[in-house]
Amino acid sequence: MSSVLLNSKVPTEVIPARAQSWLAIRWLAFVAIAGSGAVSDLLTKHFIFQWRGLPGVTPPWWLVEPYVGIQTAVNPGALFGFGAGWGSFFATLSVIAGVGIFVWLWRFGAINSWWLIVSLGCVLAGIVGNLYDRLGMWYLPEYPAEWRNGVRDWILFQYPPYVWPNFNIADCLLVCGAIMLTIHSFKTPAPESANSRSASHP
Repeated sequence: MSSVLLNSKVPTEVIPARAQSWLAIRWLAFVAIAGSGAVSDLLTKHFIFQWRGLPGVTPPWWLVEPYVGIQTAVNPGALFGFGAGWGSFFATLSVIAGVGIFVWLWRFGAINSWWLIVSLGCVLAGIVGNLYDRLGMWYLPEYPAEWRNGVRDWILFQYPPYVWPNFNIADCLLVCGAIMLTIHSFKTPAPESANSRSASHP
């Protein structure tokens, strides 16, 4: 009986193969989240700007008047309008952040956590969606010069007289990813110090 059990063990080479297949699935999930998020952002911006025109051409189209609507805008700064005029600088930071995400996933093992896969996928999707605009890939020569490194926004929220800066799908993905990373940081246990280890194990 014991010899049968010994002979029925899974070959050791099967375990690494299975681990590699699961690793590939995790990478595919990450790419799918980042890719679908970025494509959704770019397609919605293209469609909305084709439909409503450039900023100032048409009035807001209300979903819930006068609180939630669609209004085209160009943001020359960072998230929700902060840092206006620093588009090129934020584009550089976006590239660095994108590289950092892949380093975190590959070198530091974040790919082993589904929570980090989803959160970092959302962040990368937001980075790619807004980076496309910051690189001026939507810009035409007849547009105002200050729009060259600007990001297209179209979601309008306001509670008169308070108006939140217009934003887009990429901004939403960045915020969701950042919230998930913040939650993860609180859930991750702090490393045990050497003093505490020596005290608990005399």
